[in-house]
Amino acid sequence: MKTIRTATLEIAYEESGPAAGRPVILQHGFPDDVHAYDGVAPPLAARGWRVFVPYLRGYGPTRFLDPTTPRSGQQAALGRDLADFIDALGLERVVLAGYDWGGRAACVAAALWPQRAAGLVTIGGYNIQNIAEAANPAAPATEYRRWYQWYFHTERGRAGLAANRGPLCRLLWELWSPNYRFDDATYEKTAKSFDNADFVEVVIQSCRHRYGVAPGDPALDPIEGQLARHPPITVPTIALQGEAGGVSPPDRTDPGARHFTGPYQNRIIPLAGHFLPREAPEIVVEAIGEL
Repeated sequence: MKTIRTATLEIAYEESGPAAGRPVILQHGFPDDVHAYDGVAPPLAARGWRVFVPYLRGYGPTRFLDPTTPRSGQQAALGRDLADFIDALGLERVVLAGYDWGGRAACVAAALWPQRAAGLVTIGGYNIQNIAEAANPAAPATEYRRWYQWYFHTERGRAGLAANRGPLCRLLWELWSPNYRFDDATYEKTAKSFDNADFVEVVIQSCRHRYGVAPGDPALDPIEGQLARHPPITVPTIALQGEAGGVSPPDRTDPGARHFTGPYQNRIIPLAGHFLPREAPEIVVEAIGEL
């Protein structure tokens, strides 16, 4: 494991592959960590890629530098962290890949700073949130799948996450990837990352901000303003969606396609769910290789 400092964070990350290889950054989601890519990073490195897998803010060894910095998990923070990470590493253009929070960060970075992105593999499609319309009710089945978000909107939910983060997050793994069979050791290897002192606050703020019920970090208001305009993503993109996703099942009409104005493909992966890099790592490897 390595660490590097940005203006806000000391980011812990794994690196593999040749130093002169083409760079790719793999970003995990909630609730997960760098081990999401244990089946993706080694084959990419073996193919000559220089692979970076960072722990997101609030996870594992990644730390805030200033105790007064808001513990925000909003989309602008995740995208800014990714751009800062690229700059801190001294990289020019990289291929970005991620799912859930990590996919959102990758979409934000590709949309707002396309000069940094050579290509994008977004697991889940166009992940930039439409906060202005988030208060509009969704279909009952969708609302049901988002139960954990409504739970986190309450102080009971905050306390529940703090007290039961291990079993709660494991339940989400089981619900969101119903065909994924994992053992205790696999889960516990990642669950250690949820013991980060900032995990609860970052997760709670993320779930509340996306629905407009919690303020964001004022320093990130300009970025949120840009994201509110639903910026297009112009870089070459492959979208992957797990057919059995338990929180956001794929819509075969691909409504987010209109936001991709460069070369774009959308692929629905049979049997896979939310944790697609764990369930079908070879699919992710091949998509990155195509870029």
